[in-house]
Amino acid sequence: MTIAESQLVAPTAAGAVRGRSEDGLTVFRGIPFAAPPVGEARFQAPRPPQPWDGVRDAYAFGPPPPQEAGFQGLAGSRQEPAGDDWLTVNVWTPETGGPGTDAAEAARPVMVWIYGGAYKLGHAGSPGYDAQHIARAGDLVVVTFNYRVGIEGFAQLDGAPANRGLLDQIAALEWVRDNIAGFGGDPGRVTVFGESAGAGSVAALLAAPGARGLFGRAIAQSVPGTFLSDELARDLAAAIAAEAGLRPTAADLSTVDPRRLTEAGAALGAKMGERVDRWGQVAPTLTPFAPVVDGEVLPATPWQALAAGAGRDVELVVGHNAQEYRLFLAMAGRLNSVTEEQAAEALRVFAPDGGEAAYRAAYPEAGPAELYERVQSDWLFHIPSLRLAEAQTAGGGRAHLYELTWPAPGMGGGLGACHGLDVPLLFGTYEADLGALLFAGVAVPAEAKELTARIQAAWTSFARTGDPGWPAYDERRRLTQVLDVEPEVRAYPEETARRLWEGYDFPALPLVGR
Repeated sequence: MTIAESQLVAPTAAGAVRGRSEDGLTVFRGIPFAAPPVGEARFQAPRPPQPWDGVRDAYAFGPPPPQEAGFQGLAGSRQEPAGDDWLTVNVWTPETGGPGTDAAEAARPVMVWIYGGAYKLGHAGSPGYDAQHIARAGDLVVVTFNYRVGIEGFAQLDGAPANRGLLDQIAALEWVRDNIAGFGGDPGRVTVFGESAGAGSVAALLAAPGARGLFGRAIAQSVPGTFLSDELARDLAAAIAAEAGLRPTAADLSTVDPRRLTEAGAALGAKMGERVDRWGQVAPTLTPFAPVVDGEVLPATPWQALAAGAGRDVELVVGHNAQEYRLFLAMAGRLNSVTEEQAAEALRVFAPDGGEAAYRAAYPEAGPAELYERVQSDWLFHIPSLRLAEAQTAGGGRAHLYELTWPAPGMGGGLGACHGLDVPLLFGTYEADLGALLFAGVAVPAEAKELTARIQAAWTSFARTGDPGWPAYDERRRLTQVLDVEPEVRAYPEETARRLWEGYDFPALPLVGR
């Protein structure tokens, strides 16, 4: 084997893999970190991959886990690879000091990405998650991976462990611990980062005993506040199974092809908004999936666990975007059509104690659309993200808080700093996946590229040193990095909302009706 060839081959516990040289990086795609979760392994905890002989080509992303068609065709609509080998990792590593070099050379920090998608969508091979720019900008190793979503990963079933999607994530991090040195990475310097459901997963991993010691730093971008009680999760699973004419057991649901079973989840999701009387606040989210506080994989909500000190040994960056919920209004075609009745209902369902009257008094100039957007942005992303920083600090750990306020230029700028904007800005993938909507019809402005460079520098500096470039959060000053054309560090910008939500601790969502 020549020196050039040795740079492209890396060892893993299951066998050697060969990557490709791509503009100064060696990239490996589709490496199994667990066995395909089908047959007897269906709905069970991940199992080790089957070893192979020789060198396995790692040129193509593994197939996505079974999932719904996506939000308005923005996810899951491309021609994806087929097969059952859903649980795979991908690695971007700089060639100097990468595979085939002396182990004595300084190993690089490792960043491990967890995708979002309402816990029912997502694929590490999506173009929007192309990690090449982050790996180059930070001169570090980046790992992405697939995990089970939807029914396969999160439905609470008899005969199956809870939170199988989280167990997949833990297995992927164990793979990183055991194998990443062969790719030039340092298993002692691992940072997990994720957005939306990926950020909720990061928060869950901070609280999960099974993930302890697998990473030392974490970045959570737009943490959703939706964690389910066991009772609610089981009731939702029963409703999903009923859509397929089955019982909510692993044995029954295993009789249906995984890709067809997603139809049952989609059918229930379409009806959930009608059942606020039974399922409470989770009903309007139109997704019956989220991590379950089951007492074992996830003993408590992340806020409870961190306040008790579960994450004090992990350094944290957490934050949100300024107009999170506006994306969902745009996708539903309702940016300018929210009625007074719809605003009142949203305030009734989502606002904390004081409800509608408190919000209207706090924002006296706000019309129906603004109130509707504000309360759902606050409940779903703003305050859960803030509360994670507060809990981490209360538990003796360190957290750095941020808010993205730069508005997406697509759709005439009407989207604001909406949900998901941080992903194309972080990865530099402005024309892929959600970026295609957020930057639609405009040339990518220079200020977007400048912001990308700033975010990449902050995230990779944090992965390398623990310092993102701004002070840690504390309850007295509440210092927050505002990410915009002109960045500034200031007291938490959403102070009005923070006061409205004081004392609300985001418990596991209950089953409210029978």
